[in-house]
Parts: sequence; structure tokens; C-alpha cells
Amino acid sequence: MSTTARRSLLTDWTVVVPLVALVALVLSWGRDLPGFAVGIVALCLAGAVLAAVHHAEVVAHRVGEPFGSLVLAVAVTVIEVALIVTLMVDGGDKTASLARDTVFAAVMITCNGIVGISLLVGALRNRIAVFNPEGSGAALATVATLATLSLVLPTFTTSKPGPEFSTAQLTFAAVASLALYGLFVAVQTVRHRSYFLPVDTGQGPGGGEEHADPPTARAALISLGLLLVALVAVVGDAKAVSPTIERAVAAAGLPQAVVGVIIALLVLLPETLAAVRAARRDRVQTSLNLAYGSAIASIGLTIPAIALASIWLSGPLLLGLGPIHMVLLALTVVVSALTIVPGRATLLQGGVHIVLLAAYLFLAVSP
Repeated sequence: MSTTARRSLLTDWTVVVPLVALVALVLSWGRDLPGFAVGIVALCLAGAVLAAVHHAEVVAHRVGEPFGSLVLAVAVTVIEVALIVTLMVDGGDKTASLARDTVFAAVMITCNGIVGISLLVGALRNRIAVFNPEGSGAALATVATLATLSLVLPTFTTSKPGPEFSTAQLTFAAVASLALYGLFVAVQTVRHRSYFLPVDTGQGPGGGEEHADPPTARAALISLGLLLVALVAVVGDAKAVSPTIERAVAAAGLPQAVVGVIIALLVLLPETLAAVRAARRDRVQTSLNLAYGSAIASIGLTIPAIALASIWLSGPLLLGLGPIHMVLLALTVVVSALTIVPGRATLLQGGVHIVLLAAYLFLAVSP
């Protein structure tokens, strides 16, 4: 690498910001931060989100779809799982429902928020957002199955009182979730990869970015490393500001589940921004890959991790949803199916999904 290239690398904000955010994470870890420090960490968090989106797009351009969206979805989810387990280990009984709240928030944000915004952006650009119903339909079916097995059934099982799985039931749910996730990834990346590629709408390239030469292998590896650094910083900084969030939620008299919603919103920011930018380039299928892939990874990786962590976690593990959330989940699945089957969507479908997300957020604050 030439001296000029090294100097450019060291002064590039997408390199500097993740490193600064990581330093902020190290300095703030395990400390009760004053107000000004929380503000600084929040700024670092926002910068790390933007940097993560940039590096994810570099990697995606190098490896192509659907591998690019898979990289970001898996990276975010793995670190999200680590955050959930860490908070549950430290939080005791008050975090018994944290896994459920965070995973369900991720499902609603991805399946309604990311999908809805992407469809709105795509429809505003070309009047109709076009995508592949075979791939998106398969992803939606996987999300619905995983969510039902892991979040709905615990409410109705009778082996243990309350919305809990017995040890055997939790083991089955974990194995089934991991198996479905592995099968979906194999179908998405190998056997039916064409189902998850962006549809050619005949509208021409979106901003000329598709014609740019892909980055070198070295540049892609550097971006992959910086992507992981940025994601660690995003989740870690979110954990650093979470005590302040918890105090604010408690002071406002809001339900404890709101904390999980806020953390999920912060953690999913990179995927949301990446999905919107893909939709602006007329690649709505990439946006849907990010949305549904993130929901599948969130359940398919979290439940096995929680099942394993439950060996040493004390206290109950509440996974079953309440009646309000089950209604919202059922409505989301039905509406999503009606959106996906035609392979084409207008502003109306995007707006319906946004309203569903708004309903979920409102009922989280005012159940």
C-alpha cells in the first residue's frame, strides 16, 4: 500500500469513526455516565451506524447479492445476541423477558419498519416497487414459523406455569430454530440464489453505482474488519447508554419492555439505513433480504444462544407473547403475505406496514 493510500485510509471518516466509537465503548464500559458523557457516546453511536452501513455496502459490492445482505444481517444479530445474554446475566429476574421483548421488537421493526420504508422509497422512485415473490415469500414463511414456535407456543404450553418453555421444549425450539436458519441460508446462497437477486425493472441503473468496479479483495477485507468494529461499537455504546434509557423509562412510568424496543431500534439502525439506500438504487429485493434475513437471524440465533445460556442463568425465562403482541404478529404475517405474493407493491402497502409498526410502538408505550 502506498504512502498516499495509507494517509487516505487514516484520515477517512469511515475508518476513524468506528475506532473512536470503540474507544468510547472501552472508556464507558461498566460505568455510570454523567449526562455530557452520554451525549458523547450517543454521537459516537450515530457515527458508528453510518460507518457500518458504508462498510457493509463495500463488502456487499465485492461478494454480490444475496451474500452482501447476509453479512450485515448475521453480523448485527450475532452481536445483538451477545448483548442480550450480557444484560440477562447482569440483570437478574428483571430481565426475564428481555430476550422475548428484544426479539419481538426486532421482528416488528424489520417486517414492518424496514419493509415499509423500503417499499415506500421504491414506490416513490418508480411508482411500483418490484421484487421476487419466491425468495421473499420463502423468507416470510420462515419468519412466521420461527416466531410462532419460539414466541407464541410458550404462552400455551402447560409443562411449566406462565409463558415459559420446559427444558425439553426449549431445547426443541433451539434445535428447530437453528435448523431452519441453516436451511434458509443454504437455500438463499446456494440452491435457489436467483430467488434473492434484485429484479431488473428495466429502469436503468440507480445512480450508476451498479456499474462501478467492485473493490479489491484487500479493500473488502479491510471493510469487513471495520464493519465488525463498527457493529461492536454500535451495540456496546447502546449498552453504555442503556442505564440512562432505563432511568428515563422508569421516570416516565413506561413499561420495562420499552427498553428492549429502544435498544432494538438502535441496533437495527445500520440495516435500516442500508435497506433504504438499496431501495433508492431500485434494489428493493436487497432491502427485503436485509429485513427478513435480519428477522430470521434474530430468532434463529437468539433462541439457541438463550437456550445454551439458560444453563447458568438464574431466574425464569419468559418467551411467550401476550394477547396484544400475538394479534400484532398475526396481522403482520397476514399483511406481509398479501404484500409479498404479487411481487409488486405500491405506496399503499408500504404505508400499511408503517402503520403496523406505529401501532406496535404506541402499544409498547401505552399497553
